[in-house]
Amino acid sequence: MLGVGSTLTLAAWTDSEYAQATFTASTFGIIGSTDGTNFSEHATGATAAALTFVATPTGMSPGVTTYAKYTVKTTTATNVGGTALMAAPTVTGSGLGTYLRYGVSTIDPAAGTACNATTFGTGNIVAANSALTTAPTATQALSAGGANAAAYCIAVTLPAGTANAAQGLNATLAWTITATSTS
Repeated sequence: MLGVGSTLTLAAWTDSEYAQATFTASTFGIIGSTDGTNFSEHATGATAAALTFVATPTGMSPGVTTYAKYTVKTTTATNVGGTALMAAPTVTGSGLGTYLRYGVSTIDPAAGTACNATTFGTGNIVAANSALTTAPTATQALSAGGANAAAYCIAVTLPAGTANAAQGLNATLAWTITATSTS
């Protein structure tokens, strides 16, 4: 017998699907302004913005309170919202800090509200005449792209009845505002 071999070939179809995604981290940053209009970055203590107080802080006398405004917002490149939290001031100098008291209120940045005795106290986050070690606990909302700002009104007081020993002393107060993204 003679065998006949046969080969059988089956046809098959194939198909493929692919999926991919590109991931990019969000960006988040804040900038500050002493006048509520001109914003820039003050990322370190060495580059801190110089606050402009209503009464010159170099001539503090007992019973004098002086006020300064500081505003923060996110950068235009920021694509997520967040919150801002001010810390208690750090104090350096020759000892005036032991006598000084302070308070912080939030004011409406959109209205161009000034920071003074009349506007202070409407949104207290640190009560007036608090010790310099008192930290605010309330956060301020920040929107992406610099859409809104948080404006702080800082009041610094040399209380009436301050001892004569305070004469000629000085203190430098430095506030840090830390912003955290919501995502």
